[in-house]
Amino acid sequence: MIRGRTGGYMFDAGIWKLLRRCLLIGTAQSTYYANKKALTDDFVAVVREAVAENPRRVAEEIVYASDGRAINNSAPIFALVLLSMGETPEAKKAFLEIFPQVVRTGSHFYEWLNYSKSLRGFGKVVREAGRNWLSQDAKSLAYQLLKYQQRLGFSHRDALRLFHMKPPTEDHNQLFSWVVKGWEELPPEIGSEALAQVWWYEWLKRHPDQTHEAIIKGRLTHEMAAPVGKMDVQAWQLLFEEMPVGAMLRNLGSLTELGVLQEDKTANLDRVESVLNNKERLRKGRIHPLDALKALKTYQSGGRLGMSKKTWEPVPRIVDILEKTVALSFEVVEPTGKVFMHAVDISGSMGALVTSGVLTCCEIATTMALVTAKAEKNYAIRGFSTKFCDLEITAADTFSSAVAKASDRNFGGTDASVAYDWMIKHQFKADVICFWTDSESWAGSRHPSQALAEYRQKVNPDVKAVYITLAPYRITLVDPTDPLSWDLSGFDPGIPRVIQMLAADEL
Repeated sequence: MIRGRTGGYMFDAGIWKLLRRCLLIGTAQSTYYANKKALTDDFVAVVREAVAENPRRVAEEIVYASDGRAINNSAPIFALVLLSMGETPEAKKAFLEIFPQVVRTGSHFYEWLNYSKSLRGFGKVVREAGRNWLSQDAKSLAYQLLKYQQRLGFSHRDALRLFHMKPPTEDHNQLFSWVVKGWEELPPEIGSEALAQVWWYEWLKRHPDQTHEAIIKGRLTHEMAAPVGKMDVQAWQLLFEEMPVGAMLRNLGSLTELGVLQEDKTANLDRVESVLNNKERLRKGRIHPLDALKALKTYQSGGRLGMSKKTWEPVPRIVDILEKTVALSFEVVEPTGKVFMHAVDISGSMGALVTSGVLTCCEIATTMALVTAKAEKNYAIRGFSTKFCDLEITAADTFSSAVAKASDRNFGGTDASVAYDWMIKHQFKADVICFWTDSESWAGSRHPSQALAEYRQKVNPDVKAVYITLAPYRITLVDPTDPLSWDLSGFDPGIPRVIQMLAADEL
């Protein structure tokens, strides 16, 4: 066992559990017990240790997290840079192989350049990865170069010079020429289809009063059109009609403020529903449940939360749509028929904000517990700190109402054993007990694993215990010798499905 940040002793989760937690949760946001520098220092140390032990496994973990399972792609990109710094040829090879799976957009590319500059510089393996990325299909590359023209102190002109790019095709040659020198004069015709969006962007710069035509014919996104066009309500309406799922989720408040989304504009609301309530679109867009939950809470606030400088009157139907989006973004299976006890950590530490100053750890834990409960018929959801209390949350609750019930209760110490004490006293026979916690259980007179042993002795010898750790710490409440206890990490949207499969003995 090792000592946690609270002084209590927990089991050592090991480097691979910590690596997954760091990748899925990230370390850019402070927790209650550690600031972001301490968390990032731990992240760097564990990635380096893991790369030295098994770089291929590190690469697999990075890809797993990057594929829509991490809160955002920053932690996987950061780890990708650390993987490239591995001393063995296997580490360099693994880095190059997974690079295009992790660095998918121009924004990712800039972030990778920024981390590389800070951590390691631009050596041979970095130059090879950069050249490969800039040699992708010309049309796809043009889209990225146009949509993300600069970020984090880098422009694509900087990247072309940094990697001494030689254009692999004539389309690339024309594209790189545009990046470096721009177009003093607009070519009379579009020419190559690969450069069509660039041509319409340059045309719009010269004819900002023709924004509608440029958006329609050039299929320009809001990142392309807004900086150079004359943006009125009709322009935003045209952008909305082609807006992809991620952009729509981020711009619901702005679209409402502009008047594109209103109660009486049913066709637009129908489109929002068809996009945001389509499970396949959510998956392809890599929409993380926390993105959906953050969008729901921010939209409901009318602009009072998050970084928006706009205000709006929320449209009730959009709130309903977002409630369903949250549910659809998780992965669940058919009801198992098992009895579940969900124990949500509501101690003071769970009140720490996790994402962009909008969501707390407790709110996220409550949401994940509720989506698991909604998939089942037999369940209870209670909260623990140094007591075990009824949160009065049922599957009939919306995510908004459930979050509201739990969000104002974050106080006191953490003692996970009180959940077992209550279930022993009331002879509550659960098949699966799920703890949603940061795992810093330090209060009380005994360890949760001891309380679990007593529960098995007095109530149900076959009960399964699942601890979902929601902070990037190296500790766990799971006894490694217990075959009926599991430790799951972070905010992975597949966790509810995994819990159901564990309950049904499918794993």
